[in-house]
Amino acid sequence: MSDDIWAGLADQFADGAYASVKGRVRTYVLHRQLLEHLPPPPATVLDVGGGAGHQSFPLAEAGYDVTLLDSSPAMLAKAEQRLQRLPTEARRRITLVQADGENTEKSVNGRRFAAVLCHGVLGYLEQPEPLVGQLCRCAAAGGVVSIMTGNAHAMAVRPALERRWEDALAAFDASTETGVLGVPSRADTVEEISALLSGHDVEPVRWYGVWLFVDWLEFGGAELDPGDAEQVAATAEVEFEAARRDPYRGLSRVFHLVGRKGPAISLRPIG
Repeated sequence: MSDDIWAGLADQFADGAYASVKGRVRTYVLHRQLLEHLPPPPATVLDVGGGAGHQSFPLAEAGYDVTLLDSSPAMLAKAEQRLQRLPTEARRRITLVQADGENTEKSVNGRRFAAVLCHGVLGYLEQPEPLVGQLCRCAAAGGVVSIMTGNAHAMAVRPALERRWEDALAAFDASTETGVLGVPSRADTVEEISALLSGHDVEPVRWYGVWLFVDWLEFGGAELDPGDAEQVAATAEVEFEAARRDPYRGLSRVFHLVGRKGPAISLRPIG
């Protein structure tokens, strides 16, 4: 990618979207889900398309060794700004790398990581397979691969709540839309991404929802106050529970899929 499509959106994304109730819920819910699968710190974490570090910087603060890779200079500039606000010890555990996700393995010099994250990235690509392959190759034996992407089974929710009925009807059979940031995006299914992981020796372990009620409320016209800490915390706890349970998780606008890389095969001489 030669053009930085995020150059004009970096402020809106990093300072606006993540400061909203939805943004805070996303970070909180994903963080707790990740901690159920990550090895203890100081394990290594690679965050591909990590943007301004909202998901991986808290891991560095918790003691993980984080490498954040992103193709956008504008988003990495935001990450650098946020990096300076972290405690010194956390800053020392973070490395920023500018590179396209499709070149991840080369850009990290073939290094293997205990966990590879890719959250909110696949939907901006025409096809998910090349990047998924890179994620899997960068995971160490026994390592975690964590993917969050749009849920193709819930495409009709947003236009219906916005009372765009013709769009909602068409969305039942659609996998693309123009997202809230005005950028075209594509959705996937848990089954499709699970199959891609399996094809790269990564076994799908568990999947979760991420946003449900907070999404419905916002698209339905409700105003959620990010300054009301008590309400934000209560919302996040409800979302965390919904993300783990059927049928709620299947109705979430995005899903979070966690897989684990198979162990390395040891070739022993026949005795």
